[in-house]
Amino acid sequence: MNKNNTAYPLLTALAAAMLSAPASAAITLYDQDDTSFSVDGYFNAFYVHNKVDHIDPDLDRNQSRVKMGFLPNYIGFNVDKKFDNLTVGGRSSFWVTINDSQDNATETGIDVRQFYGTVSGSWGEVLFGKDFGLFGRSNIMLDEFLTAYGQSSDTLGLVDGGGVSFGNIGTGYPYPFPTSQITYRSPVMNGFRAAVGIMDPVDGHLVDDNGVQTGKDYQDSPRFESELTYQFELGGAQLHTWLNGMYQQADNTGVGVDSVTSRGLGYGVQAKLGQLSLTGSGFNAEGINPFFTNNATQASLRESDSKGYLLQGSYAFGKTRVALSYGKTRDDGNGLGYQADFKTSGIGLFHSINDNLTLVAEYNRFDLKDRDAGDRVEKTDTLALGVALGW
Repeated sequence: MNKNNTAYPLLTALAAAMLSAPASAAITLYDQDDTSFSVDGYFNAFYVHNKVDHIDPDLDRNQSRVKMGFLPNYIGFNVDKKFDNLTVGGRSSFWVTINDSQDNATETGIDVRQFYGTVSGSWGEVLFGKDFGLFGRSNIMLDEFLTAYGQSSDTLGLVDGGGVSFGNIGTGYPYPFPTSQITYRSPVMNGFRAAVGIMDPVDGHLVDDNGVQTGKDYQDSPRFESELTYQFELGGAQLHTWLNGMYQQADNTGVGVDSVTSRGLGYGVQAKLGQLSLTGSGFNAEGINPFFTNNATQASLRESDSKGYLLQGSYAFGKTRVALSYGKTRDDGNGLGYQADFKTSGIGLFHSINDNLTLVAEYNRFDLKDRDAGDRVEKTDTLALGVALGW
């Protein structure tokens, strides 16, 4: 992101925080004796109005809520200390939903999405602990609507649910679920950087043809994920390109239960020229839930193939940024029980009051189609008006 443009401060800080580095706007609390400690955070709330048009007319309704957006509220802590040619550090971030109280009285759940240590030097960096995965990582981190609201499918329980909306998850890319990992990142060399990691494999439930679980699931190898990024300038435009992927094999000791091979490939490019930004990304996956990358071995997903793409453009007028987005995921078999097309289109307006405070207005439409029956299952129009504060 262009950090010199005040239309992007929150988006830049949040992407930096989630890309395994302290947020650019973090507050430094201590910086002495080659040791630093900083804190970053994000708060947001939206007035949301959903108009649900369902294939079952009994489910049609208008619903008004006060909810958080695509990103939950969070606070993060960063520490690092230099020792000769090494720097050791760590990050922990705690993510909170503001809507838990609707179902759980005054209980507010805390989701620890990042809790890791790092060792770095001129040779690169090793991260060990819990962090977002690599497959689909840049697809979501460089989403122009990261600090907006996004799709809220009623079929998926998002209109009445207490959690976040889905942004463009399931309508352009799967979510790179945080998981325990050991990941190496190379130093940046002429704009190029590579990351490879071993992840804790997903232990699902493999069953026989009658739906009965037999034997014991096991993974002889960990899940492997990787990402290649390349940033360069061409004709005055700043380009950010990426390619990421994952692979996992799951087996079972039971008789007559097939193994599951899960694999995925994500890709994309973002180009910035002055105040104009254009982004195109996509993915192809097999044996993976089209919404969450940590759901890979259930029997219903053995033959599941999905693919999707996301096209976006934005233009900044001083402190105001206007963004357009269109995303689609085609799923050939998941928990809905039919072949489905998920689609979201939206327009967003982001106005920066200052480097930390942003006002957001968004209108989007979510469409769900049953390709087997040729019917539209759901159309949900959403108006979201919100405020986001980050540092």
